Amino acid sequence: MAKNVVVHFQRERQNSAILIGTSLSAAARDIRRRFPDSNLFIITDSHVAPLYGRQFAKQLGVNRAKIIVVPAGEKSKTRAVKERVEDRLLRLHADRQCCVIALGGGMIGDLAGFVASTLFRGVSFIQIPTTLLAQVDSSIGGKVAVDHPLGKNLLGTFYQPCRVYIDVTTLRTLPDRQLRNGIAEVIKYGAILDRDLFSYVDRNEQRILRRDPAVLSAIIVRCLKLKKRIVEQDERESGLRRILNFGHTIGHALELLSDYALLHGEAIALGMLTEAKISVSLCNLHPVDVWRLWIVLRKFGLPTEFPHAISLKKIEETLSYDKKSRNGVPNFTLVKSIGNARVGIPVGLDEITDSIR
Repeated sequence: MAKNVVVHFQRERQNSAILIGTSLSAAARDIRRRFPDSNLFIITDSHVAPLYGRQFAKQLGVNRAKIIVVPAGEKSKTRAVKERVEDRLLRLHADRQCCVIALGGGMIGDLAGFVASTLFRGVSFIQIPTTLLAQVDSSIGGKVAVDHPLGKNLLGTFYQPCRVYIDVTTLRTLPDRQLRNGIAEVIKYGAILDRDLFSYVDRNEQRILRRDPAVLSAIIVRCLKLKKRIVEQDERESGLRRILNFGHTIGHALELLSDYALLHGEAIALGMLTEAKISVSLCNLHPVDVWRLWIVLRKFGLPTEFPHAISLKKIEETLSYDKKSRNGVPNFTLVKSIGNARVGIPVGLDEITDSIR
């Protein structure tokens, strides 16, 4: 198992570090040392709070660490919930020297990070991801946002955490469905950037599902190094960083249209498969690679068939609001081969419809 691996992250304004293999208690000690005189505010959800939140608040120091709990699930990632969290912070006398700590999955990281970026025009922000999806992807790179009824993540900023602490042991309490949810993002990294990672995940299905800490740590470290390489070159997503959107154009539409009954990774799995089919005609992806993607998604119990309740017309309408669209035409990241992707490819609605059918 990888212990105490530190990945240094170079950013536009300052450097930060991702600490992989640290424990929550060690993270608390480091935070107390770095913020000796600051008020600390933990933002978490109703699932994580009883598992880790209250104990972590005690480890930080009960007299200066306050915990704010929101309902679990994507439906809490809204302007209304953000406003309630901000009201609570101000009533608790948050100031410019305070530190906001996101303890939870991707929803909490996005919500807490957006709050931190706008509170007093920006306060210190720390990510402590407790789901696989957040540990391999969403806690890194500084995208923070809330959803809008017209689309996912339409309101947000780029705001980097000063520290990310990853305790792999928190994955022991992760429900099986949430573990598979995170694996979808790992498969994405392999599909766009790392053929060897794709094969590693394919070969180690049982060890991953058993939550083998050595395998999970290896996957987390590899994904974070891949994302670090991309984000350091394009922090604001003006070019190369769009490669990370494979599966997300269709996937975000499906999340929204399912009213978030589909988890992010489940929707992204369907998005990757659909966009791989589009890649056959637009990027000469070999059909065998589409088959390989289908097989690995099925191995992990991720969906490969569209929900019947979601109509093609609704998907087309939702795609027109996607933040990657240009003049109403959605732009996609497509795959030339496993481990090799292209960004910013406009795709017509006829091609999207054919791939879904």
